[in-house]
Amino acid sequence: MDIALLYGTVVLIWGTTWFAIELQLGPVAEELSVAYRFGLGSLCLFTFLRLTGRSLRIPPADYPLVMLMGALLFSGAYLCVYYGTGYLTSGLVAVMFSLIIVCNAVLERVLFETPIDARLGIAAATGLLGTALVFWPEVRNLGSGNGVFIGIAWTLGSVLVAAFGNMAAVAATSRGLPVATVNAHAMAWGAAASSLVALLLGRPFNFSLAPGYVSSLLFLAIFGSAVAFGCYLALLKRIGSARAAYSSVLYPVVALLVSTLFEGFKWTAIAGLGLALILAGNWLALTRAGATR
Repeated sequence: MDIALLYGTVVLIWGTTWFAIELQLGPVAEELSVAYRFGLGSLCLFTFLRLTGRSLRIPPADYPLVMLMGALLFSGAYLCVYYGTGYLTSGLVAVMFSLIIVCNAVLERVLFETPIDARLGIAAATGLLGTALVFWPEVRNLGSGNGVFIGIAWTLGSVLVAAFGNMAAVAATSRGLPVATVNAHAMAWGAAASSLVALLLGRPFNFSLAPGYVSSLLFLAIFGSAVAFGCYLALLKRIGSARAAYSSVLYPVVALLVSTLFEGFKWTAIAGLGLALILAGNWLALTRAGATR
């Protein structure tokens, strides 16, 4: 699949998942919602692999890496996101999660000795500034309640855990493991890890049949997990974790459009300037100096 198509798919799908996550909060514990999401996502991927005749096997020597990836990327990181969304607006969570660009670049440098591209650094700074401007009203009106700081702490934790999960994914794809197969197994382990956390915390194992909960769960499991993560890991393999993570700067724009339609977000001149900066940073991140396109 073309890189631009992979990137666009990730941005469009994940840009809408922030609103969907809010619909998951309620009578079902966050740990179980995460487990349901990635358990169903894993089932979809295993079904796809079986119907297309692809291998379901991962070499035993590589399996601990896949388990680690599942525990970090498909459990720990999203538990923190769901916890943080309970205290902050989805837009602000999306803004803060953009910090994963910096974390990915630094960790890839430390763990894999990948040089940090100066052009990418400028792109990240430009995009983060633009994202902050877009959501400036939310940042300005945060207040000082303890809940705000708890939400910030959870969201920052999700960034760090997700970045380490991305490094496990980079290691897995560098070994030539099939992306869909890795995702299927890792999501299953993520669902198992989240279920274990729910059990240890004494959460009631229940389910909600409310239309909003069921529809958001199906969207998050099928598109937000099975499809989007497959595209994202394919991007990791092709363009590296730092550039792939730059989608986290662009998909808040999609989240903003969703918020405009369903949550009454009001556009301002500052938000328009922020959008321009995000697009400029996106162009810098996905092109190289001297490129003709």
